[in-house]
Amino acid sequence: MLDERLQVKYSRMQSLLRELESVVVAFSGGVDSAVVLKVAVDVLGRERVLAVTSRSSSVAQSELDDARRVVQWVGVAHELIETKEFADENYLANPTNRCYYCKTALYDQMQSYLRRGRYRTLVNGTNADDLGDWRPGLLAASERAVRAPLAESGMTKAEVRQLAAALNLSLHDKPASPCLSSRVQYGERITPAKLSRIEQAEQVLRAYGFRECRVRHHDQLARIEVAAGEVGRLLQPELRQTIDAALRELGYQYVTVDLRGFRSGSMNESVALTISSTSRT
Repeated sequence: MLDERLQVKYSRMQSLLRELESVVVAFSGGVDSAVVLKVAVDVLGRERVLAVTSRSSSVAQSELDDARRVVQWVGVAHELIETKEFADENYLANPTNRCYYCKTALYDQMQSYLRRGRYRTLVNGTNADDLGDWRPGLLAASERAVRAPLAESGMTKAEVRQLAAALNLSLHDKPASPCLSSRVQYGERITPAKLSRIEQAEQVLRAYGFRECRVRHHDQLARIEVAAGEVGRLLQPELRQTIDAALRELGYQYVTVDLRGFRSGSMNESVALTISSTSRT
């Protein structure tokens, strides 16, 4: 059951998708885009919806596996595309607007499905909370007329999870998992080898039961974030030493724990400080 406020937003989202008539969904395998995909299929039918997922070194294999499971459950056509962000020097240089170049590569390729004439509009999983964060990818979406049914209906992340549970989506409580490149400190060059190391390091943490976690890559230093309530467990001597040894074996010279705990988008904190400092001068 949905509360009255969320029901209004849900109805608004359904109406919006109905007006679009047919859509190509940028489907990452996360909760937000899964909800968009499921509601689009419910409203428009399977024949008028296509799910498209990016496959590159910046996408963890577990995310692709989740995407395949959801698509199979929804019963909709699914395309995996090899995006070309690693051919773009702007992306590899990892500036603070790196996400713009990544989304540009994705949406430019997705537009080919519109040109074939079967689908009318590209849609993504941006929610209302995303509009207040540092998200350069939103500009790429705006430039290419990509619609955001969740954000346009005013749905927050918490509400998206509520709706996902009501729609019986098994990943309704799945932790957010943006691309692996988001773990690399801005200004440090992106390489497939670094992203593979990050993916393996996070697999180590998950193997020890840390469901919500990040390994932030700062050259030779790995900065671990886990949920604030689990920092104590991570710092227990035996477990701490085991994880330290595993990450060193992957190639990190230094391994540290962020005592503030997991924070989605913590790499953007330096961007916010820069913007704040600039506004005061």
